[in-house]
Amino acid sequence: MANRDPTTPQRSRWKLALVAILVLLIAAFVYFLPVVKGYTGVGSSYAAHVTCSCRYIGGRSLSDCEKDFEKGMELVSVSDDPARKRIDATFPLFGHEAAEFREGYGCIVLTQKEREAG
Repeated sequence: MANRDPTTPQRSRWKLALVAILVLLIAAFVYFLPVVKGYTGVGSSYAAHVTCSCRYIGGRSLSDCEKDFEKGMELVSVSDDPARKRIDATFPLFGHEAAEFREGYGCIVLTQKEREAG
């Protein structure tokens, strides 16, 4: 008579449980993706506008302007284009927004068409 390994059913249950957890995590990620994209877009817009105002209206340096960010915005990176008086803010993999200083209007968050045009 052959001996069966008594741990085989336990291993199968663990594998099944891990696969089920993985499937649930993937489903949750897909379900909440639009919400995450929305929050990262708003965060990027906020960062671009605040940094543009700080930089071109307040006259402060880019590194000094990053102090004005709210908690939780550590992943948002900003870059400066002094020739166009434009600030680009990026949240990795999800959001990219830009704000530009316009005389008489202040800092304006650009639309997607305006960002792509120049």
